[in-house]
Amino acid sequence: MSSSREGGALAIVLHTHMPYVEGFGTWPFGEEWLWEAMAGCYLPLLDLLDSGAPLTLSLTPVLCDQLEAPGVAERFATFVGDVRRYTHDEDTKGLRASGYETLAREVERSWGDYERALARFAERGGDLLGSLARHAQWTSSATHTVLPLLATDVGVRAQVQTGIASHIARFGGWRGGFWLPECAHAPWLTPALADAGVRATCVELTGRFGLGAREHLRPLQSESGVTLVPVDRASMDLVWSDRGYPAAGSYRDYHHHTIHHHTPWGNDGEVYDHERADALAREHAADFVARTRERLRRDGDGLPGGGLAVCALDTELLGHWWYEGISWLEAVVEECSRQGLELVRLDDALDRLETIPLTDRPPGMPASGGEWQASSWGRDGDLSTWSGPAVAGLAFATRAAELQVVAAGAQAGAAAVRELMALQASDWTFMISRGLAVPYAHERFEGHRGALERALAEGPQASEEGLRKLAAFADPAALLAP
Repeated sequence: MSSSREGGALAIVLHTHMPYVEGFGTWPFGEEWLWEAMAGCYLPLLDLLDSGAPLTLSLTPVLCDQLEAPGVAERFATFVGDVRRYTHDEDTKGLRASGYETLAREVERSWGDYERALARFAERGGDLLGSLARHAQWTSSATHTVLPLLATDVGVRAQVQTGIASHIARFGGWRGGFWLPECAHAPWLTPALADAGVRATCVELTGRFGLGAREHLRPLQSESGVTLVPVDRASMDLVWSDRGYPAAGSYRDYHHHTIHHHTPWGNDGEVYDHERADALAREHAADFVARTRERLRRDGDGLPGGGLAVCALDTELLGHWWYEGISWLEAVVEECSRQGLELVRLDDALDRLETIPLTDRPPGMPASGGEWQASSWGRDGDLSTWSGPAVAGLAFATRAAELQVVAAGAQAGAAAVRELMALQASDWTFMISRGLAVPYAHERFEGHRGALERALAEGPQASEEGLRKLAAFADPAALLAP
């Protein structure tokens, strides 16, 4: 691959996460989300990763918990081979009988995606997690909690240390990359991260420096020794925004669907044309690389190593929410080589790039990292998505539960600790704030809250059976006070 250190580099970080839905509900909310992500996103992405594409893959422990749960391989194969085959057939027949032949043919074509996913899965021995293992680089907290919203230092340590322990137990080596859930960071977190062995994490600083500022192109060195890598919102917004590439008329419309939730229309309302959309994905890939090169040339000039643009995306955007996303990503890899933009894994970039100490006070930076405000990649760049008026009651209830478990100490037991970690997941408040599967989110939150109360009442002997594999590597000793 052609590269130029003087021209800077691009790192694409894929944050791979799924709320723990395995065994907790089916249609329309529940483990079907996991099967769809496996078929439409994870398995196709593996083909690209196996080709050697230098992408940075972050896997959350809670996703890994689900992928190694007993029976997952069999249930996925049943969902694809039986359920999805049946629903495609039913929608095809219904559309054809109603005179919509072109829509019927598109539904027939889309069945091929599932058929190929099932074949890929079988070729990998039904072991998706094992196939991902050699690509897994970064980890995250145990249950994807917004760490700045936790009530205690010991609670933060438990989430961080459990997540790291699960990664090392599953994948062996770890170079210190830790994804902060929801990119939520606050200055007081960095000592806990450093103590756990974290070398680097990504932070969202658009609210501090402004969209497109050159400060987003250089890693920062915290006083605790953790490298804070700003994500580059200017690059990310080309993909992940209301006006980003996926909104183009030729792409498949995720929101309008048939009776059985198949999507044979484009965003422009016409029958979806896969060849036309694939061609547009290649055009958008070329545009993305050209714009990123120009940004690095213009704003990275004079920065150590020429600057580093970090485009961080939820992996599930690609192939699942944005049907053409994997094709776009594959074309980006090719375009980087063609246009001479270095595409690099983030850990490798950090091995060679100089960092900027926070105490050096570059323009706009306070004298001490401790003066920073909490930030995230959520709405308004703050923590309100997970603590604002719509979900404030849940946020306070979670903090109260954490204090209750910590106060109980050794009398709480493993079941209580795991139920607390389930309650702390960012997913429930996110769904409610965004109006996504709100009844399901409330049901899950209240279910774990009630189970925690029962576990505290029963003490160390409380059953963990209902938790399935959720927070499987939780270490009660990390949270329980002596």
